[in-house]
Amino acid sequence: MMTLAFDPAALLTIDNAIALLTLTLLEIVLGVDNIVFIAILCGRLPEEQRAKARNTGLALALITRIALLSTIAWIIGLAQTPLFEVPWVTESVERDGKMIDIPNQISGRDIILILGGGFLLAKATLEIHHKIEQKPDQEQKNKHSSFWAIIAQVLVIDIVFSLDSVITAVGMARALEVMIVAVVISVGVMLAFAGTISHFIDKHPTLKMLALSFLILIGVLLVADGFGQHIPKGYVYFAMAFSLAVEMLNILSRGRAARAASAEPR
Repeated sequence: MMTLAFDPAALLTIDNAIALLTLTLLEIVLGVDNIVFIAILCGRLPEEQRAKARNTGLALALITRIALLSTIAWIIGLAQTPLFEVPWVTESVERDGKMIDIPNQISGRDIILILGGGFLLAKATLEIHHKIEQKPDQEQKNKHSSFWAIIAQVLVIDIVFSLDSVITAVGMARALEVMIVAVVISVGVMLAFAGTISHFIDKHPTLKMLALSFLILIGVLLVADGFGQHIPKGYVYFAMAFSLAVEMLNILSRGRAARAASAEPR
């Protein structure tokens, strides 16, 4: 049975210390897509507002995750209590030694994942369209968005990512204090590196396009998960890591070519 009272002494046990380390690393990995999303959204703000928006967005992520952790029983019920069935979407289950197809049952968690994934798909698609179709003079003219409009979008996706993160935390740790400390540490790491990641994405337009493509992939993953079609995340993260490695090689190659061209006598 999971402990709901916060007891700092519980962190001193070997099992909880191992759980804390493992969960912190996992939370950092799961938070990378959140940083990318925040970086892309904040890129539409004036330069002087971007750092404030990133910090505000990550602070909201921390508050959201701790708030959800404090209502663990409700979160578990949200994930396990079906609200209705979708007869045209089925999942295979084993009964009496046989695999049968049953209608997929949609829970409150599934609805949030479907809506959040749909939001990611729509936002990433619009951003890609904006980058491809807009002319340079129009881009400069329409570049800046409202600060609070960006924060509102960050808050929406924070809820989606936080829900998945909290459910992962509940599955890996049995003590509330372990989960809260892991979340605080992971968000602290994200705060430390969010600026560097954002500047790097802004500096390389092709990397930004790749990041938007990743968001589409994550959106599809969330929608599929909401409909009970579980795609192994390891495959998705491997594909993302491989694509990122190839793009980094391209960036290095272009940088070397640019330095060689500038070094040639004229």
